[in-house]
Amino acid sequence: MTTTFLTKEGFDELQAELDQLRKVKRLEIANRLREAADGEDLIENAEFEAAKNEQAFVEGKILDLESLLASAKIISEAAPGDSVQVGSKVVFQEEGCDTHETYVIVGAAEAKPNEGRISNESPLGKSLIGHKKGDMATVDAPDGKFNVKIIKVS
Repeated sequence: MTTTFLTKEGFDELQAELDQLRKVKRLEIANRLREAADGEDLIENAEFEAAKNEQAFVEGKILDLESLLASAKIISEAAPGDSVQVGSKVVFQEEGCDTHETYVIVGAAEAKPNEGRISNESPLGKSLIGHKKGDMATVDAPDGKFNVKIIKVS
């Protein structure tokens, strides 16, 4: 089982989603199935078929979340040390650019690049891991390689 890195907040959000699916969504789908099955020819009942499909999707999502949470390792966003690791906030500058970028390195389940949270499994995240302030890192991105200089790690 591979380890899933999550912040405490991310773990709590996924746990809440799992609880919602188990306690609320399952019951809603069971009621839909019961209502659709009452007095109808089940072979030609589109509502029954739709509810069965939704049930399969929800059960799959529950299994995925259970597996993800079972393998979770909680990280803190203020990671100790001076090298980049999961939980670190990194300020860097792409070679040839004047602007700095800032990201928090998180596990894949919590990655939201547009919110400044990149996965440790992404090309940029992989390239930054283990480097320190002042280091140059080479990022092997789908569009080609580029270099970044690490300005700050916190």
